[in-house]
Amino acid sequence: MLFVCVHNAARSLMAEAIFNAQAPPGWVAVSAGTAPAAAPEARTGPMLAEIGLVLPDHPPQLLTREAMEEAQLRVTMGCLDDASCPARLQELPLRDWGLPDPSKLDDAGFREVRRAIEDRVARLAVELRLSDRRRGRGPAAGGS
Repeated sequence: MLFVCVHNAARSLMAEAIFNAQAPPGWVAVSAGTAPAAAPEARTGPMLAEIGLVLPDHPPQLLTREAMEEAQLRVTMGCLDDASCPARLQELPLRDWGLPDPSKLDDAGFREVRRAIEDRVARLAVELRLSDRRRGRGPAAGGS
């Protein structure tokens, strides 16, 4: 699972942390940005702490071809278009969540974006579990 936004400083880092906290068996998220910031947005860590999570243990990182090729699914955060984002140009599964940049919002707005990520990640995790079961992978496969 690859979460992508421009700076890899807020949305994609939160999505990575939230997904990994509830990932279906065999799934792991990473995140990256097309123009990574020098550091996470100052409120990202505290906003994750409010829901009992911590920032991923990597700084904002550059989106690489290897990360795109290794991902089974990519999610962009709504900040990119086909012309500027290499993650959108490959033929791998891609979703765009269309979320506003929380760094431009007040704390209430930042929390709204975080809640939207939590909701979408929860739905995605359920979807991936169901898909894995249909393919015969995962703990519920084989009728258990």
